[in-house]
Amino acid sequence: MPRIKVLPHTQICPNGAEFEVEENANLCQSLLANGIKIEHACDMSCACTTCHVIVRKGFDSLQEMNDVEADLLDRAWGLEPDSRLSCQVKIVDEDLEVEIPKYTINHASENH
Repeated sequence: MPRIKVLPHTQICPNGAEFEVEENANLCQSLLANGIKIEHACDMSCACTTCHVIVRKGFDSLQEMNDVEADLLDRAWGLEPDSRLSCQVKIVDEDLEVEIPKYTINHASENH
């Protein structure tokens, strides 16, 4: 079973986390199921960037992103070459290490 390591995030996961998931599990759903309260303002329909993560290890094991995800990621805060929308990531058979960016572009949660 693949393992997911979440790097510490001051608000969402201050101590970091590590857990196992089933193959073919959705990354966003797996984070939520394991107590990581990542934002997902569009209810995981690939319509926003609030579930943006940076895949620090295991990025090459992921399926290639589609054009919709790539276009949305252009609007994400803190975009990096290994950025993905966690709602679009299917965990295959390799361990992942993910970082949740410090900010999201979610006006509701950012008190704008």
